Amino acid sequence: MTLRYDLGATPLGVVTTVLSDQGVLALHVSDDTDRWVLELLAQEHGVVPDHVPGSGGALFAQLDEYFEARRESFDVTVDWSLTHGFARDALQAVCTIPYGETASYGEVAVIAGRARAHRAVGTACRTTPFSLVVPVHRVIRSDGSIGEYGGRPENKRFLIDLEKGAPASFSIPPAPASANGDDF
Repeated sequence: MTLRYDLGATPLGVVTTVLSDQGVLALHVSDDTDRWVLELLAQEHGVVPDHVPGSGGALFAQLDEYFEARRESFDVTVDWSLTHGFARDALQAVCTIPYGETASYGEVAVIAGRARAHRAVGTACRTTPFSLVVPVHRVIRSDGSIGEYGGRPENKRFLIDLEKGAPASFSIPPAPASANGDDF
């Protein structure tokens, strides 16, 4: 398997995307290059992705359109090989949440076929190898609060507001110096 990665900028931070021959294998947003994403892929597949500048070009163009509120979904092939079992089912269920809407962890569990597995949905969202193209930011708590998003709930609020057409006149504050780098 040939893996390549590319880096791009978004209002939320640096996007590290890893592409396989089958499609987008991982996409992660952080304050800097996500070396742990690359290390995980090396462990999981025994292959170190090559940095191929420009390889994420079409995806990055779509991300730009998304952040400009000119795109509601991504036209990319997702390589689901890093997800397994119910986590994959849950993440694929997340993909059915329409742009501008939210669903609770429990509602996603029902869609995924395991009505009582709301905590497993939370784990799948927290550990997903995909950010943005699999819209885990649309999954909220049953009480209507947005919950966490890798320790950066302001990023989740930004994405929800962007999709609901709320003015995005505020900026995303930088991560605290002690941030652990997790995005979910």
